[in-house]
Amino acid sequence: MISYTTQMDAARQGVLTKEMKAVAEYEKISEQELMELVAKGQVCIPANKNHKCLKPYGIGRRLKTKINVNLGTSRDCMDMDVEMEKVMASVNMGVESIMDLSSYGDTQKFRRKLAQECPAILGTVPIYDAVVYYNKALKLITSDEWIDIVRMHAEDGVDFQTIHCGINRQTAQRFKKAKRHTNIVSRGGSIIFAWMELTGQENPFYERFDEILDICREYDVTLSLGDACRPGSIEDAGDIPQIEELVTLGELAERAWAKDVQVMIEGPGHMPLNQIQANMEIQQTICKGAPFYVLGPLVTDVAPGYDHITSAIGGAIAATYGASFLCYVTPAEHLRLPTVEDVKEGIIASKIAAHAADIAKGLPGARDWDYEMSEARRELNWERQFELAMDPEKARRYRAESTPEREDTCTMCGKMCAVRNINKILRGEDVDIMDDPEN
Repeated sequence: MISYTTQMDAARQGVLTKEMKAVAEYEKISEQELMELVAKGQVCIPANKNHKCLKPYGIGRRLKTKINVNLGTSRDCMDMDVEMEKVMASVNMGVESIMDLSSYGDTQKFRRKLAQECPAILGTVPIYDAVVYYNKALKLITSDEWIDIVRMHAEDGVDFQTIHCGINRQTAQRFKKAKRHTNIVSRGGSIIFAWMELTGQENPFYERFDEILDICREYDVTLSLGDACRPGSIEDAGDIPQIEELVTLGELAERAWAKDVQVMIEGPGHMPLNQIQANMEIQQTICKGAPFYVLGPLVTDVAPGYDHITSAIGGAIAATYGASFLCYVTPAEHLRLPTVEDVKEGIIASKIAAHAADIAKGLPGARDWDYEMSEARRELNWERQFELAMDPEKARRYRAESTPEREDTCTMCGKMCAVRNINKILRGEDVDIMDDPEN
């Protein structure tokens, strides 16, 4: 039997893992094609060897667009049971990935619970957890301690880790000269930038990148190369700090692939519509087709309370032109920790964006769902429409809340319903819209 360390290592040796087999079947592509994409780094299958209940998914632009849900405890909201409720609601809605961003409380207990019970891909940001775990002044955390947290998360079963290794001292100096409108809005990026400024040391995630790769290779952890300099406003989109960091991430991706470590590249948060396509294409070129993971992008800065919509607009365009992994955004973005209902709203918005992009990309079978829905609408088959709806509960509730006079209409058009009347005419029946209660 051929031994392998990671999914990429297996693919390069021509070994079809059980995870690859499951992904190929789900995506309806050949096993050979999938192996070639994994071997080149254009698809990753995050699958930590210690995450025993994992349902594997592939992430890459040739596959269906996947969605990640961020959640986790904070100092102001510490209820792990509520966060677990969000996890299970997300899984039940078909989300492929959960990212635990807990920044307070017994974070390891919650993380291990996820690895034992959650079948979705599990991601974390070790920088957050280090601050909680060591519980000391930021400047007193040592380079060794930052790396030790990466290993702890790998041992706990995390499938991918966001590592902010692209912002080194050189990039940090360039950032300070750039005088950005909204500075650094990445939480992990701001922490490691502050640590570098306080200690005068190089970013340990950049300086000791090879050690991190050894950890990832041992447990088959996928690296999500974090974008500390992602734009936090459309004013900063596409600026020098963002692009310079992207170049560094592209170089680090190639170093990871040389050690058979799977990689994703993280991308922008805020970006106007007219820049998204070019940004996605630049990433594909610089990072050699590595899967691109975007937060939104949000296409305007003025819609707090509705940022799930601004995000979905940007996400649909981004996924059409190269992004393969969308991080959801909830209505609570920029305002508070999301509730369970906020999480559901964010998921639906992201699912709409992902599905719209899959149609635009021409993925095999992507339009079938829409074809079935339009067929059910033509036939005025309400029950079938509910079954096919992205949110069946909401669709059913809306109809129930406004009962029509006739079963074959709704309260918007009534007997003026175009579908109903054309169906009747094509069957050779009479149509009397105003008077005849039988029509």
